[in-house]
Amino acid sequence: MSGYIIVDIVVHDPVAYEPYKKMAHAAATKYGGRYIVRGGTVEVREGSWKPSRVVVIEFPSIEQARAFYDSAEYAPALAIRKSVATSNLIIVEGWEEK
Repeated sequence: MSGYIIVDIVVHDPVAYEPYKKMAHAAATKYGGRYIVRGGTVEVREGSWKPSRVVVIEFPSIEQARAFYDSAEYAPALAIRKSVATSNLIIVEGWEEK
């Protein structure tokens, strides 16, 4: 069953954030990740959530999503993101109809 990482990111320094995007993509790909959403227009239809930059990455399993997030390959990118952005991130298990 697929696993997903969903992130809402407020980027405070877009120039310093650029290397993060390349590094994170390379690490996610190594763990089977595929970007489904990477920025783009957000339209709030309900509630008071005001997301800035939404990213959704699909992985083959929730275990792969966790392995990516905890990996040595992603650690340098994560350090960049944490230094130049504020984020909310969840890892969630997908659903499949039986």
